[in-house]
Amino acid sequence: DGAGADGAATLTDGEAQALVHGDRVDQLDGHLGVVARHAHLGAVGEHDLTGDVGRAEVELRTVVREERLVTAALLAGEHEDLRPTQRPGGDGARRSDHLAALHLVALDAAKQQADVLAGAALAREARSAGVVYSMAYGDQPALTAEIVDWARSCGFDVVCAGKGTKYLPHYHQSTPDTVWEYMGFDPAQAIRDGMNPKMFNSFTDGTKSALEMAAIANACGLTPPSDGLLFPPCGSHDLAHTLRPRSDGGVLEGKGMVEVVSSEERDGRKVVNDLRWGVYAVFEAPNDYAAGCFRQYGMNTDASGRYSAMFKPFHLIGMELNISILSAALLHQPTGETCAFTGDVVATAKKDLKAGETLDGEGGYCVWGKLIPAERSVAAGALPIGLAQDVRLTRDVPMGGTVTYADVEIAADDEVAAYRRAMERANA
Repeated sequence: DGAGADGAATLTDGEAQALVHGDRVDQLDGHLGVVARHAHLGAVGEHDLTGDVGRAEVELRTVVREERLVTAALLAGEHEDLRPTQRPGGDGARRSDHLAALHLVALDAAKQQADVLAGAALAREARSAGVVYSMAYGDQPALTAEIVDWARSCGFDVVCAGKGTKYLPHYHQSTPDTVWEYMGFDPAQAIRDGMNPKMFNSFTDGTKSALEMAAIANACGLTPPSDGLLFPPCGSHDLAHTLRPRSDGGVLEGKGMVEVVSSEERDGRKVVNDLRWGVYAVFEAPNDYAAGCFRQYGMNTDASGRYSAMFKPFHLIGMELNISILSAALLHQPTGETCAFTGDVVATAKKDLKAGETLDGEGGYCVWGKLIPAERSVAAGALPIGLAQDVRLTRDVPMGGTVTYADVEIAADDEVAAYRRAMERANA
């Protein structure tokens, strides 16, 4: 089942199906759009999904070893059906000989983790090979990037962009043992439905939000908060009021940021008009005429009338993925792509960690992923969340502390870690 939940959802649209044919492969006039298996809230596959939140090495190793053709890495794994189109007269040569025929759509938790871990390098090599390297439309980063592009095309200055989620501060310490309580799911039903607690815990403890905001920052030229996401409680009607600079009465350090809004007040009450499943962008009128148009057209604004917002309340995951496939294969354009190494997601201790413990990666018992600027991450030697799986601590790390490369044992021949460190040096 190479395409899994996303593939099934993608094929629900009859008109799109007419353009997609082949035996479990999405092919468009000789082009290859690869659809990776994706599991998400409301779209859970029938398989155990532990591997989807494991170390990004699963996604990178194959390609690093094959002539550094890293563009295929995000989609080459045990759950993907990857069949490159043959060149005319070809005789089944290696995947590396047909890289230019591939258009790659990065989706699901592991693919996004790999994108944040080494996306700047992956995108650079994809462009060099003439390959479309794209975010998956239907996932929140691509939908957010679309709103950002819309706002900038209209001449508005983007102040903040991001998504909503269910968040309370203690969720950062959530483990696979507490996740169902925090999410409001019946544990017995979750087990019967085959829902993987580690994967869902990566949504709850803030790691998935951090990865998605890093992806948006890296694709849209936006800035991560200096010390992690704030998760301010905010409804869609208050986006322009809350997500403006502190100097203007909002919560942001400045303009051009990424942020996640919470669907719960800090006391646990539900936020009115919450955006738990949606995405947004807040933007500023460049002049008095534009601000007047905001008012005349009935847009929600802050008290000054200069800040407004556009949002999309839901994302349909695989049901919208056809847009990425068609865009890549027919238009040779991505629906969002990594352009820079601006944001990074670093392993942060959920508890007091002791030397000798083995980290269990995204969604586990040991660490959660915190979004910080990539410049700060590299300067501190912080360990990316994508490398925090199955590595042993060499010294203690206090709860809330950032795990660094110096705190863990990484094998000298670890190709994924070497690739990541090379990217860090290239972007220094």
